[in-house]
Formats: sequence, C-alpha cells, structure tokens
Amino acid sequence: MEGMAYCCLVDAHWTMLFISDGCFDLTGYRPDELLHNGRTSFEELTLPEDRARIRSTVDDALSRRERFEIEYRIMTIDGQIRWVNERGTGIFNPQGQVEALEGFIQDITQRKLNEQALQEAERRYRNIFENSIEGIFQTSQDGQYINANPALARIYGYESPEELIQSLNNIAQQLYVQPESRQAFLTLMQLEDRVVNFESQIYRRDGSTIWISENARAVRNDAGKLLYFEGTVEDITERKSYNALIEYQATHDDLTGLPNRTLMQDRLLQAISYADRTASKLAVVFVDLDKFKDINDSMGHFIGDQLLIAMARRLESCIRDSDTVARPGGDEFVLLLSNIHGMDALSQTLQRVLALTSEPCSIEGKDFTVTSSIGISLYPDDGKTSETLLKNADTAMYKAKQEGKNNFQFYTRELNSILVERLEMEYQMRNALGHNEFHLHYQPKLNLRTQRITGVEALIRWHNPRQGLISPNRFIPIAEESSLIEQIGSWVLEKACMESIALSQLSGYDVPVSVNVSPRQFQQSNLVGNISRVLQETGLKPSLLELEITEGTLADTSPQFIKVLNDLKGLGIKLAIDDFGTGYSSLGYLKHFPIDNLKIDRSFVMGLESDTANQAILKAIVALGHNLGINLVAEGVETERQRDFLLSIGCDEMQGFLFSQPLPFDQAGKLLLAQDKLV
Repeated sequence: MEGMAYCCLVDAHWTMLFISDGCFDLTGYRPDELLHNGRTSFEELTLPEDRARIRSTVDDALSRRERFEIEYRIMTIDGQIRWVNERGTGIFNPQGQVEALEGFIQDITQRKLNEQALQEAERRYRNIFENSIEGIFQTSQDGQYINANPALARIYGYESPEELIQSLNNIAQQLYVQPESRQAFLTLMQLEDRVVNFESQIYRRDGSTIWISENARAVRNDAGKLLYFEGTVEDITERKSYNALIEYQATHDDLTGLPNRTLMQDRLLQAISYADRTASKLAVVFVDLDKFKDINDSMGHFIGDQLLIAMARRLESCIRDSDTVARPGGDEFVLLLSNIHGMDALSQTLQRVLALTSEPCSIEGKDFTVTSSIGISLYPDDGKTSETLLKNADTAMYKAKQEGKNNFQFYTRELNSILVERLEMEYQMRNALGHNEFHLHYQPKLNLRTQRITGVEALIRWHNPRQGLISPNRFIPIAEESSLIEQIGSWVLEKACMESIALSQLSGYDVPVSVNVSPRQFQQSNLVGNISRVLQETGLKPSLLELEITEGTLADTSPQFIKVLNDLKGLGIKLAIDDFGTGYSSLGYLKHFPIDNLKIDRSFVMGLESDTANQAILKAIVALGHNLGINLVAEGVETERQRDFLLSIGCDEMQGFLFSQPLPFDQAGKLLLAQDKLV
C-alpha cells in the first residue's frame, strides 16, 4: 500500500521521530527534511484550516486510548493540495501517559475528487430535476407515479409533485384521453425498452386536455428485472395546434380558404380513381375571372381580395358537397365535378356559375361586376392524367376568352391548333438556345437612402430573327410547361454570373446579380449541385449571387423544399421573394424560410398614390419584414412621390423606371461606372 509510515511526538509541531520512504512520493520532501522538523515540520504541511480539527480528533482518541482515523489536506513541496487519510494510535508509557503517535498516512486525493464529482453531479441532477422546464417522472409498470418533478406537476395542473403522485394511481384511465395509449406505450417498452417522441392527448387536473410528447426508457437491475420507467414530458399543445394550422395553410389558399394547387392535385387524383371505379365521367372546370386584374390594379388589393372571397363563396354554392372548388392562384378557380352521367346536369351547373359570377358584388358601398371565362375537359375523353386534364381545361378556357368571355367552352380537337402554336414556340426556343438568340438585360437596384446602386437583376430577352423581340410573357409560360425552362434557367444563371464578374471588372467594384428561378427549376433534384458548379466554374463569389423565387413557390412547405432552401443558403448565396403580394401568401410563412430580401410587387407601388389601403399594406409589409430581419425592395417605382413615400416608411431599396429601365450589358456597365462604389 502506497503511503507514509511515521512515528511522531504529540507536540505543537507533530515532531517526526521516524518517517518511511513513502514520504517523498506523498509530500515531495525527503524523510530527513521532515525528521526533527529539519527543513519544515509536518504541522506546516497541513492546511491551517484543518489543523484544529486534526488536533481535536487525535486528542479525543488518545483520551479514550482508541485508534483514530481522519482525512485532511496537506500542501506538497511544489504547492499542490492533496487529500490524505491518516490512521494511527498512541504509544503510552507504563504510567499511561502518551509519549508518541505511530500510524500511516495515505494519499486519497483521487477518491476525494471522485466523491466531489459525484456530489456535484448529484447536485446538478437534483437542480435539473427541480428546475427543469420539462416534466421528469418515474412510473411503475402498473401505472403509478413513483417520482415527479415540479415541472410535470405544472404541466398536468397540480400544485405539487406530491399531489400529482397521490392523485394519479391509474395512468391509463386517469391520464390518457385514449386509454389504449398506455398500452401502446407499454408495447413499445416491451419491444424496445424505450419510447421516443411518444405523442398523446392527456387530461389535466381540471379536466382540460393537452398534447404531450414523452421520451422514456425502462430501468432494469443487473438481473434484467424491470424496476420502473423513467423519462421526460413536454407540453406540445401549441406545436400541435401550429402544425395543424401549417398543414391547413399548406393545402388551402390563405385568402379564400379553398383547397390550393397542392390539395387540388390530390383531390383530382382521387376523383380520377373514383371515376375509374364507378365507370363515370369527371369534369375539370377551369374558371378565370374576366377583367379582375383591372379592378385589382385600379381599386387596390383589398377590393380585389374581397371580390375573390365573394367569388369563392358563389362557386361553392354551385356545386355538390362531393365536388371540389380550388383556387390554384391569382384569379383562377378550378372545379372538380365527379360522377357526371349526362351533359344536361353539367351544362346547368356551368350556366349557374356564369350567372352567379356575373352578379354585382357590393364591397364598401360600391358594386363591382366581373364575368367568367370557363373551360372544361372531361375524363377519360380529354385526358387520362391530371396534368393533361388541367392543361386541356386551360386551353378550353383560353378559347372562351377568344370567344368574347362570359361563356364556357368544352375542350375539342380543334383547340389543338393552339397547342401546335405553343409547340412551334417551344421548337423555336430550342433553336434560340443553340443560336445565341437569348441575351440578358440588367435592371439596377437602388438604395433608397443613399441613392446608390446595390446590384442588378438579370432579365432574359429573346430576339427572334423572324419575329423580332418576343416578350418573356409569351415564351416563359411555354418554357415552364416543358423542360426548356431548366435549360434556359441554367443558361441565364451561367451568363449572369459571368457578366457580373465582367461588370465588376469594368466598374472596379463587386456587382451583385439577381437571377429569377422558376418553380419548375426548384423541382430539379440537382438544383443545388448545378448552382454550386456554376459558381465554381465562373469564379463568382457566392455572396454576389441572389436567387429570386416567386411567392407561389413558397406554398410548398415540404421538408425537401425547405432543405433545398437551406442547402442554397449553405452555398453562401442570397434568397429573395419576387413579386410579393401577388400570391396572397401569409407573411407568417416567411419566418420558416431563410429569406434575405422581399421584393414588393409593383402593383402595390403603382396604386399607392391614390389608394390609402395600399399605403397601409406597404407600411405593414415593411414593418413586418424588418421585424423578421428581411430587406425590403420595392418594384416598379416610376414617380418621385412613390420613391419618397417608400423612403418615409423605411423601405430599403427600389427598382423601376424612375431610376433606370433594364439595360443591355454595355449600357449597364456605363451606368455602373458613374458610381464610385456600391453601398
């Protein structure tokens, strides 16, 4: 046993008469340095605060002629503090007087450290147990609480853990709203010895219900016998309610409450399946409101929103409970009419839709009238897939527009001429990619406060040798319907990155560039990889690239979509929402996405001078955007009054003809040269 044997006098210094060789390992002193208090005395090695206790313990043992044992601290020659255990006894003369002590001193520093660590761990565990915001419990297998912390009592609505333990003696019947939840809990424990994120609805003490999530494990002895269950409880009522709201928002239009595009697609697939089972027909009805845009732009979004809500309710009144009215976006509605056995009933429904939508709608004391253009495709006659049915109904609706609006048209083979025209446009676009017919214009973004350029937005232009300049409004929608948008998008991205570097070299400072990304591009599995590749190949710094996403794209709140956004942010690029406000999306969505910039749609800006409602909306968007840490960019600024108002409400940046229209590369370079630096 390592340590130091000794014999010493019972005097003021515990003068050593004998010390074993273990002295050096224990204290750092040689035995001869402590003998007879040579270099120092053993009393001097003992910490002052322990000396009185040592003396008292030894004196007490000697008075009873008993052995003694004591733990105390010493300081070694190099200044270290060590804990020691000393065991000894007195040496008495024939007259019974103590003449000396003999004993053994052992280093117990490690044991004391272990004990202190254990005590600290126990203290910390107790502190966690008592002060945790999560409920902590131990329960028996038969459903009784053995232990609970204050947080669990609070969650369950009890005054104290003791009251909870006394009150709950049958967890299955008293706690769980669904008693079978306890059996499911026990089954998981039997199979896996643990449960993870076990969600259930429970009763609180006052009879109200909440949702909880439990994480627990089975505790067994060395023989494997179950002793009890222990774990934690979290109140997830708010999260469950929020998730239900998010799920609803993900499948329903925020403005009208109708199924959105996502839920519409699901309902359409179900309707197709039902038609197959019952050998019946299905009608897909595409309803577009005529002249809605004019009212929306001239009277403001509030009037437009109220009109859309009114139309949604009217359309719902035209159909059966088994049918569906959906709003995929904008002023478009889709009706899914199942179990169609004859055209008469369908025609009556369509006539009712035309009649109801054309009735005046009173909003804030004014009557507004719109009509509707309706296109219909039938399953299985006009298509076997949901995509084909929607496309053909859209084509038929376009024909209704051509026929003067306020009517309905069924899809017919003759309408294929429209498709042929689109196919021709698609063919020409494919050639355009190979013949360098596309080029980019750049519209500057301006800091409203400093009036300096903060970057440029890349906008595609197509100069066709036969038709001249073709508007993006004509070819982009067609490209969206085919895989061409992916090729065009890749070309725009690469070209914009290369020309951003060229503009930077020309101007002498970094020129950030924004590129629009279509919803279809977001469906590409390799989108993040392609953007990373372009950045590496062109050498553009990721911080200088911004991707602009349409607001409607954010309706997709799937984990995969959110992962794509986060992966894009992981590249170091910026993300912006383009044309914000046109999709009638909830601003609450923004907090779930890593968005840097919010581009307010030009329709808000154009109407702000004559519409106080637009001004209020702009103020709200700017305030809420800033609260979420998002930079605000106003599009379509054309007058100084618009600019001044935006500046007054704290909008950060602007784009519009007031400063500059989109410019070819060389003109954009000249404009940048006029700036001495970017903000």
